[in-house]
Amino acid sequence: MSFELPGFDLDSFVRATLAEDLGEGGDITSAAVIPAEARFSGVMDSRDAIVVAGLGIAEAFFRALDPEVGIEMLVADGQRVPAGTDLMRLEGSARAMLTAERSALNTVQHLSGIATMTRAYVDKIVGTGATLLDTRKTIPGLRRLEKYATSMGGATNHRMGLWDAAMIKDNHVAVAGGVGAAVARAKAAGIASIIVEVDRVDQIEPALAAGATHLLLDNMDAPTLRGAVTLVGGRVPTEASGGVRLDTIRALAETGVTYVSVGRLTQSAPAADIGLDFTEMPA
Repeated sequence: MSFELPGFDLDSFVRATLAEDLGEGGDITSAAVIPAEARFSGVMDSRDAIVVAGLGIAEAFFRALDPEVGIEMLVADGQRVPAGTDLMRLEGSARAMLTAERSALNTVQHLSGIATMTRAYVDKIVGTGATLLDTRKTIPGLRRLEKYATSMGGATNHRMGLWDAAMIKDNHVAVAGGVGAAVARAKAAGIASIIVEVDRVDQIEPALAAGATHLLLDNMDAPTLRGAVTLVGGRVPTEASGGVRLDTIRALAETGVTYVSVGRLTQSAPAADIGLDFTEMPA
């Protein structure tokens, strides 16, 4: 299995993560306790019902320390599995496996936790016609991976950073002197995709008149959202955002918005309970 993700340098990520764990002294426990020639077999399994994400990255950690390690993938990223499912089988150098174990597990636990929470939100809005979006509320340095995990859970990635679309928020509006003026400046700068955050219905027409291509309807309740969507009348995509929870998302999605964005997918997802058990192989 080879993991590739546009804009993400897997080799650098693996090197940096292992270097953080190994420090200058290396894995002193395994070096002292485990014979250099010892071999282990192991099984990575999930103790929770999860949506899987990150197995290819876990493989890269093990291969970085034991290029000859034998790995059998038993499930695929994006797959929903019940508790007790075996995810991966390994066979190779005992020292290498023990040294790579925590980095591999941390990654799969974190990404699978995000994918699992994301799928729960996606399931809640099935049939509404709305699409779930993630946000930029990610751990610094992990955005590409965390957004990969949301996509494995069934969400669509929102903008990746500050560079791929303009998003005009309240602070931009305050400095620019109004919604219309802020949008006009973005359009004059030649920006094609202009997302505008509005928290009042009376901001919608000025934003559209100035050239907004997407409206983010911020912290509006369902009745207000429904009215806003009617006012927009399909001229641009609409997005419900702000404080969206699992118990509120369906009502918001049913207002007719194009998208619902949820920051907690990457900001608050708990790690999945995934373990890795080793058995010593005969010499």
